[in-house]
Formats: sequence, C-alpha cells, structure tokens
Amino acid sequence: MKYFRKRDWALTAALVVFIICQVYLDLEIPGYMNDITYAIQTGSGTDVVKEYGTDMVLCAFLSLGFSVAAGFCATNIAASLGRTLRERQFDRVQEFSMQDMDRFSAASLITRSTNDVYHLMVFTARGLQIVIKSPILATWALLKISGKNWEWTAATAAAVVVLVAVVAVTMWYTVPRFKKIQWLTDGINRATRENLDGIRVIRAYNAEEYQQKKFDKANDDLLENNVANAHAMAPMHPITSSLNNFLTLAIYWIGAGLIAAAGSTGDKMVLFSDMIVFSSYAMQVVSAFMLMIGIIRGLPRAMVAAGRVEEVIEAEPSIKDGGFDGVTDAEGEVEFRDVGFSYPDAEGPAIEKVSFKVGKGQTLAIIGPTGSGKSTLVNLIPRFYDATGGQVLVDGIDVREYDQKALRRRIGYVPQSAVIFSGSVEYNVNYGDTSADRTEDDVRKALEIAQGIDFVEKMEGGMDGHVSQYGRNVSGGQKQRICIARAVCKRPEILIFDDTFSALDFKTDLALRESLKRETAGTTNIIVAQRIGTIMDADRIIVLDKGKVVGDGTHDRLMKECGIYRNIAMSQMTGEGPE
Repeated sequence: MKYFRKRDWALTAALVVFIICQVYLDLEIPGYMNDITYAIQTGSGTDVVKEYGTDMVLCAFLSLGFSVAAGFCATNIAASLGRTLRERQFDRVQEFSMQDMDRFSAASLITRSTNDVYHLMVFTARGLQIVIKSPILATWALLKISGKNWEWTAATAAAVVVLVAVVAVTMWYTVPRFKKIQWLTDGINRATRENLDGIRVIRAYNAEEYQQKKFDKANDDLLENNVANAHAMAPMHPITSSLNNFLTLAIYWIGAGLIAAAGSTGDKMVLFSDMIVFSSYAMQVVSAFMLMIGIIRGLPRAMVAAGRVEEVIEAEPSIKDGGFDGVTDAEGEVEFRDVGFSYPDAEGPAIEKVSFKVGKGQTLAIIGPTGSGKSTLVNLIPRFYDATGGQVLVDGIDVREYDQKALRRRIGYVPQSAVIFSGSVEYNVNYGDTSADRTEDDVRKALEIAQGIDFVEKMEGGMDGHVSQYGRNVSGGQKQRICIARAVCKRPEILIFDDTFSALDFKTDLALRESLKRETAGTTNIIVAQRIGTIMDADRIIVLDKGKVVGDGTHDRLMKECGIYRNIAMSQMTGEGPE
C-alpha cells in the first residue's frame, strides 16, 4: 500500500463503503427469512409475506450493485498499482550502474517488471476486496449469532479452527516453493532469451539439441515445483466445502435435538426459526473464512512477487550522485591517478595502478590483448563503474563529485556493441536529454563525419527512414556509424570509442578518423582498439596487459621499447595473429 497514489486511497475509501453496504444487505437477508418463517407459522396474510419477500429481493439486487461498484474500484486500484510498480522499477533501473545490472541480470529484471507485477495486480484486484470484506462479514455475522445456543456456536468455532489449521499447514509447505518457482521462471526467461539472441550461432553449430536440453531442464524443474504446489493446494477446496456441509449438518442435528426436547409447539417453532437463521449466519462466518482461504491460496506467490519487485525498487544504486554541476574552466581534460578496479567476487583486479593524463584536443589510444582491462578502464570515465582505488578526474574534478547527468553531458560514448533503438535514423542520432538543442543540419553533419550519410540517403525516407529494434535492417558497420554519429552530434568535450572501429573496413576506418580529426578539433578522443592502423597516429598510446600499463608513448617509441605492442603490430602486418 505504500505505493498507492492519492487517487488509489480515495478509491480504497470508496471500496470500504461499498463493501460495508454490501455486507449489511447480505446480513439483512437471513433476518427477512426469519420474518417470513415466523409470518407463515403465525398464519399472517400473504401480503406480509410478499412485503418481506420484496424487501429480500431488493436487498439482493442492491448488494449486487454494491458488489459491482466494489469490483470496479478494486480493479482500478490494481491497474494503478501495476503502473506505479512498473514505473518505479523502470526509474530505479535507469539509476543502476553496470555492477547493479550484473547483480540482478536482465532476464530477472524483465520478469520482475512483467510477470511479478501481473501477479500482484491480480492478487490486489481480488485480495483487496476480500481483506476488507472477510473481517467485516465474520465480525458482523458473529455479532448476529452471539447469545444464541452455545452448541451451535461451538460447532461453528470448531469449523473455523480446522480451516485455520489447514491454511497454516498449506502456507508452511508452499511459500518456500513459490520462491523457487519465481527463481526458476527467471531461468526459463534466460534460456529463451539466450536462444533468441544466439539463434544464428546455434544454427551455425547445429546446437539446437543442446539448447533444447538446456531449456527442457529449466522447464522440467519449473513443472516439478508447480505440480508440487498444485498438489498441496488441491485439497483446500474440497476440505473447505466439506467443512461447510458438515457444519450445516451439525447445526441441523443439534437443532433437531433441541426441537425434540422443546415443550410447546410455539417453542419448537421458535427454535426451528432460530436454527434456520443461525445456519444462514454461520454460513456467512464460514464464507468469510473461505474467502480468506481463497486469497491465501494466492498469497505465497504474491508475497514472493512483492519481495522481488520491492528488492529492485528499494535497491540503493552503488553509484551515488555528487553535487558538482559540471561548470569548470578546463574542457576535455581526463586524468587517471593510480586507478584500480576489481569486479565483485573476482579473483584479482581488472586494472591496477593506472596513471595518465590527456589534455583537451588530444587523442589517447588504448590497446592490449583480450581481457587486459581496456573496456573496464574507459567505463570508469562516465561512471558506469566506480574505481575501487585511486582517482579518475575530468577537468580536474573527481568524477565521483559530479552530478552524473552533468558528467555524461560532457562525454560522447560509443560502446563496443552498437546499440540501436527502434525509430528513425534522426531519432537515433539526435538522442539524449539535449536533443532539443540540435537541428537537422547538426544530424546531417554528424552522419557525414561518421561516414554514414551515403547509406542513410539511400534508405527509404532518408534520415526519417525507420531502423528496427537492435538495427536488424542495417549492417553491423552501418549500425556502428549511426552510433558514432550519435556521439559526434552531441558535441561533447570528450569522445570515447570502445573498440568501435573494428566493425568498419579499413577504408571507412581511415576516412572516419580523418574526418574526426578535421571536424572535431578541440575534442579529446579516447580510443580503445585492436587494430594498430586505427591508433598509430594517436598523440599517446597506452598498452595494457593483465590490467597493468606495460607501454606508454607514441607508435614509433612503442615499436622500439614495448614487446607486446610490437608483437601485436607484427602479427597484424604479417597476418599471423588476430587483429
């Protein structure tokens, strides 16, 4: 309920009023039954019976109307809650660092935003009515029968105790399994997503059977737990129905004894009438508990779903905003001072004691073997991760002191894997919170610098042409050029290219770098690359190996002094190794 909006609270208040009216009318009906029975016993006229009967029917229809109104309120509250939870989760995930994302996994976050929220909506729509109605109905009905025969009351109490015991045992057994079911659902989503994302590789290696076995294992585990819970839940309905029938039988059996022991015919008639009314009210008491049992059957799953959703919403992002708004005299200066970083649970540091400084307008290149920490290093600049040691400074200020948005406005970042959003080319290039400041000419210029204007103009619609999600209707090189144009269009102080040029052919690579040098003079460029040809003209090249700087200088100097750099260069020139 802490995620309710003001409108939800207003609807909840209305829901309570509607349910009270409904319960009042439902409990008036047995009273009319008593009046009708008494009227028949005393030989009253048919007009009196008709009057009571008409009032009974009116109560039934009014109760139906209030029930519909209560259902309308409950479903609106549930829908609003679902929207709020999805919105809060989405907003929180937007604040997550890469480390936070790794902690939850994409598949789990999707499940929590869809499947878990859906279960909470369904539970709220039905449960909210029952949680309000059951105690009101049970209490009111008990007040109606209080002071009546103690034997009838004892029979009713015994039925309630048995119901509570059945619920307690079922909850004890099923709650842990529902937690496992949600975890297994994440596994199904992971297996499905992996299969869809890697379908080309799977087919290329004829690995369909292996993937099928992997999915079947996850599916069978989920089935096993669902069946176990279904078996545990299955007896609840027949037990509650049987208790209802046994209670009715007990009331009539006790009543028959009382009536037989009564002296006068009048006393017998009164007892018979009381028995009918007590039976009706007792059924209302049991019905209240049966309603609660019905909702309790869904409670374990809802509890698990609520916990998983709240875990995301209440998660504290590992990277906190600083208070600095980003206004400095320097522009584009990046400095690392003895920087180290370790991934959680990793055996050793990804990078350690890295120091360098690159000034405005300079180009710094970073190269090294696979797994040497190149991407990790550049991810520390926009604070996708925070350094675990040392300092990363932008324009002389520690990045941890920046407001994250202010810091990232200074940076144009192009990731290793091109990220394309569903929409037009212009939408993908003119992207971000400062897009309103840029014109169509700015977008065109950025595409020209990125060597992408030619293929964009050939697309149907040109810059308004549609690009599908993940850029499935364009090639890998075209996707990468759109991403480069996006970073350039931002006109940042610092451009970071994380192995961006590897998807480009040598001719396009050269033309793009020359265009960048010419058109973005004054912008600091940090390039992670595998190809020596991409970085040999850089002002400074850093060579990483196992997270440490093993070479630092220009291309010519490193060819003379750094064995790792020289080996990479020679392997690419002779074709003896991977680029």
